[in-house]
Amino acid sequence: MEAKKTIKLKKDEFTIKEYIKNSLGKGKISKIRIEYTPVGEKVIISTNKPGLIIGRGGEKINELTRNLKKKFELENPHVEIDEIMEAEFDSQIIADEIALTLERLGPMKFKVIAYRTLQRIMGAGALGAEIKLSGKLPGSRAKQWRFAQGYLKKVGDSAKVVDKAQAKSQTKPGTVGVKVSILSPYAKLFDKIEINEEFVSKMKENSEKIENQIKLKKPKIKIKNKLK
Repeated sequence: MEAKKTIKLKKDEFTIKEYIKNSLGKGKISKIRIEYTPVGEKVIISTNKPGLIIGRGGEKINELTRNLKKKFELENPHVEIDEIMEAEFDSQIIADEIALTLERLGPMKFKVIAYRTLQRIMGAGALGAEIKLSGKLPGSRAKQWRFAQGYLKKVGDSAKVVDKAQAKSQTKPGTVGVKVSILSPYAKLFDKIEINEEFVSKMKENSEKIENQIKLKKPKIKIKNKLK
């Protein structure tokens, strides 16, 4: 019975999240978390555009709260906004932006879109990034394109810190899949090797001093040629 309740709860949460994403629009939301408190349900929306979601005087938030209470029978839903300060490190926002740009400009300029986005991510200070586009780009047959730069962990425990997301772009030739992976500069890598430049410089100075001392102590051997 507990398993059935958990499955039903997860299904309901997924339905609520999809409704919020569709109602607010693609490209505005990164993640949605639902927390259950004694007072009621807390819905936390992570976004880099809080003004568009809140609306003038909180109109959109109030409307969303009323719809959640009415459609999903939530007792006391409370919507909160979690602002994302550095959107370049959020894979879902980047994936949605690529998908929207492909729909607006068309799939013919997919290389320009991918390279510009990759340059913006790395320019913000990311350790590594990868963008994968799959679909009819630009030929009649579906193909996958990969754009990557920097360091990106693929296996091991450190791969869990890589932020991954995907989105869909509905273009005229067909659907284009977008996958984005970003390794933030704030990620904790346990296998990262850091070089202490001060220690290296001191070691070089010591080695040079030792070499000079050896040269001074080394005896000079004179060879005399005796002519008969």
